[in-house]
Amino acid sequence: MPSTFISKLTLTDFRNYNSLSLDLRPGAVVFTGENGAGKTNLLEAISLLTPGRGLRRAPYPDVAREGSAGSFAVHAAIKGPIGDAEIGTGTAPEAMGEAGRRVRINGAAAKADHMLEWLRVVWLTPSMDALFTGPAGDRRRFLDRLVLAIDPAHGQRALDYEKAMRGRNRLLAEDRRDNAWFDAIEIQMAETGAAIAAARVEMVRLLTAMIGRMPETGPFPQAELSLAGSLEQSIGDMPAVELEERFRQALADGRERDRASGRTLDGPHRSDLLVRHKPKSMPAELCSTGEQKALLIGIVISHARLTGEMAGAAPILLLDEIAAHLDAGRRAALFSILEELNCQAFMTGTEASLFSSLIGRAQFLTVDHGSVSATVFPDRVDR
Repeated sequence: MPSTFISKLTLTDFRNYNSLSLDLRPGAVVFTGENGAGKTNLLEAISLLTPGRGLRRAPYPDVAREGSAGSFAVHAAIKGPIGDAEIGTGTAPEAMGEAGRRVRINGAAAKADHMLEWLRVVWLTPSMDALFTGPAGDRRRFLDRLVLAIDPAHGQRALDYEKAMRGRNRLLAEDRRDNAWFDAIEIQMAETGAAIAAARVEMVRLLTAMIGRMPETGPFPQAELSLAGSLEQSIGDMPAVELEERFRQALADGRERDRASGRTLDGPHRSDLLVRHKPKSMPAELCSTGEQKALLIGIVISHARLTGEMAGAAPILLLDEIAAHLDAGRRAALFSILEELNCQAFMTGTEASLFSSLIGRAQFLTVDHGSVSATVFPDRVDR
């Protein structure tokens, strides 16, 4: 499939980087260096070339370099099947916070969603290792991020739903009794909530089909995916208009119950993604740590394939400390799959030896507390 890649990445006052400019190649890019050197910071910068708060979900004031004026900038030159683009994002000192993030594409102001027209970014980080055993909210965010890579409108739907729900929760907490006000908010929640549920169901359907194309006995086991949630489980049983009306009525009927709890207790914000290890027919949360990691990698790889087919170009993958907990066989299998995907994949690790099979096939860069240089191997230099 066609490839989209970042040919140049420039950072200003980002985390521990005062100023940095990197020329990058297609294919695998390996960042190595000791813990705390700034490897994950580079992946975080790339993750901000897509809507949202990036792979750390950090408040923007925390992203700006300590000692700077309080703002940061990330700029990337993109090459892809639809042409070249210059994408920049960052904040200004006078406009921090979520609304303060700015995006420019080819020199013109743009919305964050417009970045998805040029590239899609998918990531896997060590913090996601507890995805199957952690709270449902983590799995919802994971699923919604998968949906967003395929359906750019999903992000705005989620924002609209959250805004409406916060308004309803405020009315509940203040013990307001204005039914017309509740009605207006609940109509919006019903419309956006049903659309969110439908998009999630479609993602699970598409991803399940893609996972089914993986080898049944391969290094990354097939996962069985399903959704727990009143709206998601009703998709397909009734027309969308009827589903919206049923959810709207449930919200209206639940006002007193929700008033007692001080929050909305029904809706897609309460749903969950359920995952099973298909070959073992076992819930993912009961599998070993290694099996959970392999399951998660299989899901992310399948999603990358799906994104490539749906978007017309392979996504950019960010794989933080990906090799540390994989045996040699799984590492080799992963590297082979990444080459097959024809994607630009950024990987990090403390030891270059973990990626030794990629020497000559990947760009190796050494990260050293705010500086990045080409990795020098005995008797050769990666060029």
